[in-house]
Amino acid sequence: MSEKEALKEFKYGWPVVGSSALGIGLGMSPLPFYTIGVFVAPFMQEFGWQVQDIMLALTFFSITAFFTSPLIGLITDKVGVRKTVLISIVTFGLAFMAFSLNNGNKTLYLGLWVLLAFMGSGTLPITWTRAINSWFTKKRGLALGLSLLGTGAFGAVAKIYASHLIENYGWRTAYIGLALLPLLIALPVAFFFFRDTKDPKVQDKVKKMKAELSYLNDSSSAINHEGKSLKEALKDYRFWLLALSFLCISFAIGGPIPNFEKILDIKGFEMKDAVYLASLVGLAVIVGRIFGGYLIDKIWAPAVAFVIFMLPVIACLIFRQADLSYVMAGTAIVIIGLSAGVEYDLMAFLVSKYFGLKNYSAIYGAIYGFFAIGAGFGPYVFAKSFSMTGSYNAIFGYAAFGFAISAFLLLFLGKYKYD
Repeated sequence: MSEKEALKEFKYGWPVVGSSALGIGLGMSPLPFYTIGVFVAPFMQEFGWQVQDIMLALTFFSITAFFTSPLIGLITDKVGVRKTVLISIVTFGLAFMAFSLNNGNKTLYLGLWVLLAFMGSGTLPITWTRAINSWFTKKRGLALGLSLLGTGAFGAVAKIYASHLIENYGWRTAYIGLALLPLLIALPVAFFFFRDTKDPKVQDKVKKMKAELSYLNDSSSAINHEGKSLKEALKDYRFWLLALSFLCISFAIGGPIPNFEKILDIKGFEMKDAVYLASLVGLAVIVGRIFGGYLIDKIWAPAVAFVIFMLPVIACLIFRQADLSYVMAGTAIVIIGLSAGVEYDLMAFLVSKYFGLKNYSAIYGAIYGFFAIGAGFGPYVFAKSFSMTGSYNAIFGYAAFGFAISAFLLLFLGKYKYD
């Protein structure tokens, strides 16, 4: 099989890659997470809240996602990925818009985050990547990386966009502006272009693809959606190894990202500089998506993961320095961003390779639940650690350990089980 032949997968799967990039990038995964940091200052000023009060929302958000992720996976496997995605984009946008109703009541604020997690779970990579995996076999890693570019691209843009709206129109308008993005952009694109290989309307296209690509045949596990059930996966040590690894990874990556503005602020950076430096994480995620996706198609994915998740240990050590230059801060943020760029597509790739597509969404959703817990508790623990000690040094030490242990654990996954 030639490289040229494998690249023909994009001839058939590009509409799904493009619509997924928009859907994921304007979905529940990046928008609330990347933009919460820019709402810290106006909430502190208007409501007198502390940083940890604001970041606590991500904990409630993630606990809810822990339960809704496997649920939405089961629903997706049963009713279909397209229907799940289209409904979820609408409910996510409306739930996000409701944040403009925040009146300073902390219970209402936390409740809105719970509602967002419940209504927006169908916009997570759980759904979109199922379709990607069904269209791509030899170029699956690259396709996943490209489809997940939206998290980095829109993560960077949304942070600056929200900051601009807050500065010129107020934080309530900023939430409405953010909520309109999935409704006006992702929804129409997904309606016209997003279908997986099981969709009756693309069966002629699937037949042409199978006829043109010699390595696709009637026994292809991706095309036929073969693999383990959720029950079987839960009995496999690889499921729990992945769950633990991504719990640690998401904590170590997710903890500092929403706190970057505050971390840089106490290091002496002006807020404008802090926002632009923090936005580098989104650009780094883009590079990580493409580069990581390309590598996992060529090299055993756990080995790639080992290298990529060991690098942020250096970033954690940089942030522990007393004096932080502009270049050092930017370097550390970019390193963490590169790792963040690999996490989602790597998780999707590994689930497809070790468990197949039979119950892919449910299995991915269950593992994503652990990922969500780490990502949700991380920002709050980082903020709480600063509140208690006046420094982020101690928590960055724990984050470094989390990166290292996760990198080593992934090396025990063994050989792939499915194509």
